[in-house]
Amino acid sequence: MQKINDKLYSWASILEPATLAQAERTASMPFVQPYLALMPDAHLGAGATVGSVIPTVEAIMPAAVGVDIGCGMIAVRTQFTRDDLGGRALGDLRRSVEKRIPLSAGHHNRTVSDTAAPRVAALSEEAGDRLPFYEDLTRVGWELQLGSLGSGNHFVELTADESGVLWLFLHSGSRGIGNAIARHHIRVAQELCRSLRLPDRDLAHLAEGTREFDEYVRDLEWAQHFALANREEMMDRFLELLGRFLGAEVEERERINCHHNFTAREHHLGHAVWLSRKGAIRADAGRPGLIPGSMGTASYVVTGKGDPASFASSPHGAGRAYARRAARRAFTLADMDKAMVGIEYRRDAAFLDEIPAAYKDIDVVMADAADLVEVRHTLRQLVNVKGA
Repeated sequence: MQKINDKLYSWASILEPATLAQAERTASMPFVQPYLALMPDAHLGAGATVGSVIPTVEAIMPAAVGVDIGCGMIAVRTQFTRDDLGGRALGDLRRSVEKRIPLSAGHHNRTVSDTAAPRVAALSEEAGDRLPFYEDLTRVGWELQLGSLGSGNHFVELTADESGVLWLFLHSGSRGIGNAIARHHIRVAQELCRSLRLPDRDLAHLAEGTREFDEYVRDLEWAQHFALANREEMMDRFLELLGRFLGAEVEERERINCHHNFTAREHHLGHAVWLSRKGAIRADAGRPGLIPGSMGTASYVVTGKGDPASFASSPHGAGRAYARRAARRAFTLADMDKAMVGIEYRRDAAFLDEIPAAYKDIDVVMADAADLVEVRHTLRQLVNVKGA
């Protein structure tokens, strides 16, 4: 860990100047107390640095939480091993997942499935009098978005750990409804702060004790619950498909579900704060967590160490080394083929911005995180499913 100044600590050995400058702007806000913590995967983001842990007093910055509220990971350890796959064509499993789970931005379910129905009912009840607001936010009803993946770095994967045990691994968030909720409150914050001289308009905040703050926290928590339920729904579908593929019901030996874009009321270093983790996961002592690499490198099942200086946090992934447009210019499908040898995936130029070389070296990130988490399992991809 490096103390850059009194308001900024960093665990990142790879830190670009623009990323550092962005983090310093965020840390300069007077309600960021006592300091901002940069995780090993820190990189330039919209609103605030991805890979930042931001404690705030009596205020929250909606753009610093981000537009994919509750985005995170879920993993299930099964009873199967690589040997159980035999000579089966993994392309068949990939295609079945692509048919069962809506992929890509704007894609959604046609109906609410039997497994999604109780989750939709629970979310509707939780929404209460905010339900009409959520229903008006998007063109497609939020209930049809439950159980859909999205695009970008979101994925569904079949992986194997160091002992050959099969794990199902999935990354997604609160989809269009979470995005719409976030953008609404970002606009509200910017309007309320328009008379202030901010170093960046995305650092507009909502003040605790106001109606706008209370509405944001309520909507934020609902979107976090939607994101968790969304991952659970997709994982249940994936488990069913794997069982059919292998001809035997999957036994869940372990299930881990964790957010990495969220805000929660927490106590750290003797103070109560609103802690916003943008591209970071909770890493309390003994808490299980998930840190993915890229679509062609290792991912990790970890246990938190509860490091107090990091506000009991850890990185959420490898962190980008290339912006998406830059990656599309820099790499080719031939580069993708080399990076994905031995992994079943859909060969498509639309995924060039997700090529492993577009990300930081996950081994470096994990080495930087040695004081934050302990690695339990290393997972290697066998099947990768993404939305363009």
